[in-house]
Amino acid sequence: MRIGLRLLALLLTAAALLGEARAAEIAIIIDDVGYDRPLGLQAAELPGPVTLAFLPDTPYAASLARRAYRAGKQIMLHLPMQSLEPHPLGPGGLTLHMTRSEIRATLLADLASLPHVAGINNHMGSLLTQNAGDMAWLMQDIRQIGGLFFIDSLTTPQSAALEEARRAGIPSAARDIFLDDVREPAYIDRQLDKAIAIARARGSAIAIGHPYAATLEVLRRRLPQLAAEGVHLVTAGQLIRGRQAHLMRAGTGLAADAHAAGIKARP
Repeated sequence: MRIGLRLLALLLTAAALLGEARAAEIAIIIDDVGYDRPLGLQAAELPGPVTLAFLPDTPYAASLARRAYRAGKQIMLHLPMQSLEPHPLGPGGLTLHMTRSEIRATLLADLASLPHVAGINNHMGSLLTQNAGDMAWLMQDIRQIGGLFFIDSLTTPQSAALEEARRAGIPSAARDIFLDDVREPAYIDRQLDKAIAIARARGSAIAIGHPYAATLEVLRRRLPQLAAEGVHLVTAGQLIRGRQAHLMRAGTGLAADAHAAGIKARP
């Protein structure tokens, strides 16, 4: 009976640890930066620690990345990947027919084209991200480079990118909401509200938008209000680190309670 009560106490503690109240965090990523300088400048000047994802070898990517970094923004490589639709990839893209060495060489060249890169997410990729073998190659290369995180833009529900990133031990997460599939302020406001609701319910959320005039207008208006709404704007990297720290605390707490209750872990 005593062991049963201890086990019950452990389970209750586990639930508390996993669901403990913490400040809701949201990361806003602006994809596709690099082609349009005026809109890119507006993105770089958004209030707060927004994350900007730059397409490689685009006309203004390097200069905008340097400016955005000085303005306190986090910089990501928006890595083009082959889509199910015949959309042009642009420079620096990964395709299904590439060999492992070609994938690595392209990744290294893309990273070399941008300063201050902290992480990577995929541009398009509804075809390539479904291929677990190619994703495993890519994630192994990212791990060997070191110091980078990965965010699956989740352009297909069949994506294997996040699973392979985690398998490779890369700090990683997946997109929760696209903000601007419809380029209208009212729609973007509703999508941002959904992202905030996810952050409150789960502790954090990742929202992806683009350097569209409507998106930038909404974010200029809404981002300064987030703190008053009980939501903390963070970079994508900070959000991932926060999730990892939360899981580690929960795991440590569970191990300590199991030891105190005299419950042995399985070998």
